Amino acid sequence: MKNILITGAAGFIGFNLTNLLLQKGYKIFGIDNFDNYYSTKIKKKRVNILKKDKNFFFKNIDITNKVILNNFFKKRKIDLIIHFAAQAGVRYSLVNPKKYVDVNIHGFLNIIDQTRKNKIKNFIYASSSSVYGDSKKFPLKEDLHLNPKNIYGLSKKLNEQIAQIYSNQFNINCIGLRFFTIYGDWGRPDMFMLKLFKAYLGKKTFYLNNFGNHKRDFTYIHDVTAALYKIIKKIKKGHQILNICSNRPIKILDIIKHFKKNKNINVKLIKMHRADVKDTHGSNTKLKKLINNFKISNFYDCFQKTYEWYVKNNIKEL
Repeated sequence: MKNILITGAAGFIGFNLTNLLLQKGYKIFGIDNFDNYYSTKIKKKRVNILKKDKNFFFKNIDITNKVILNNFFKKRKIDLIIHFAAQAGVRYSLVNPKKYVDVNIHGFLNIIDQTRKNKIKNFIYASSSSVYGDSKKFPLKEDLHLNPKNIYGLSKKLNEQIAQIYSNQFNINCIGLRFFTIYGDWGRPDMFMLKLFKAYLGKKTFYLNNFGNHKRDFTYIHDVTAALYKIIKKIKKGHQILNICSNRPIKILDIIKHFKKNKNINVKLIKMHRADVKDTHGSNTKLKKLINNFKISNFYDCFQKTYEWYVKNNIKEL
């Protein structure tokens, strides 16, 4: 399985996984449309890094354009599709729900349908912990009832159901990845950690949602990509769902207190956003069983590494 298509290759996880697979000798076709939901500068910088490798081939393609997708697949031999392209963000789904239908549902269908048309037997895709919705029973396991509380989570739940149907009807081997809170270098600037760094370096007030009284299951990006590399080698017949998480939730207020020990930042406490879930905490037992071992790095060590990367690369200017 040497020829891999990664959609959303300019995105956070897509970029980091592409980078790792190139180092492992894979030929990667990357597509992205540089959507402006967050900084296109950081996306283009990621792609420019990838283009330094002779085995990376990039095309600017919108997955909602079925005609362009058809032409792209006709000209290329692909063994595996890894689908990360999507409209991200739970809060924005309250503002522009149609975009989530267009990109995350219609776009997803356009991509997975290429497996059928081009006889591609292996398909890995990004789902999300958002499919679980609010829960009081932790850790969250893959066989729990799903109850998303926003359009973003609903779109990911529908992706899983579509993948199940394609797996059953067309013998496609599918793996859905329920990502929890992934963090680390080349992360998304619209997420908690990079917003915190930007506020501090720009001497601005940081607005802390839900007064900091919520927990997130943080997982370091390089732990994630190392696991995904092993998952690629473990694709089996049928459709699997895997939580990608640390199983070590951390209270947001504790992270703020840690950050403030040596840094003077003004933090303003605000109430919880109605699109957010209070806590996330996933079980990674199924993942560990599949790949035999899942390295989980120390959170605060990697938090510091992420901050140092952010400063070194002057990300606040992107």
